[in-house]
Amino acid sequence: MKQLSALEFAAWGGFLRTHAELVRALDRELETRHGLPLTQYEVLLHLEAAPEHRLRMSELARSVLLSQSGITRLVDRLEARGLVERAPCAEDRRVLWAQLTDEGAACLAEARPTHLAGVRARFVDQFDEDGLRALGDAWERLQATAVP
Repeated sequence: MKQLSALEFAAWGGFLRTHAELVRALDRELETRHGLPLTQYEVLLHLEAAPEHRLRMSELARSVLLSQSGITRLVDRLEARGLVERAPCAEDRRVLWAQLTDEGAACLAEARPTHLAGVRARFVDQFDEDGLRALGDAWERLQATAVP
């Protein structure tokens, strides 16, 4: 297999480094201001968007790209803070729901302006509309090739 060219390596490595640095910065900002790591914020965001503000644990794991055990530990921490609660499914005893609580919704609402300001300052504001459109198109092309 042929090695990456300098141009290819710069593009790929730059993407990886930039993604890691952006995630670290956004995580640090949310953690410092709200005591809410980015992974927990993302779980609350997915639950807020879900019908009845709840998802099956397996669906939640897929949404936030975590293993079943990883999402269980994360929901454990959110549940201990009163931000999420687990509920059994009446129709299928094998299913466990994760549901956003009122406290979780309030925490998300408080953290959202911080997160969105960080995303805008560190990412969105670095591009004009054409640049954002080009990035959106590029992500769609890449996503299409990533699906088996």
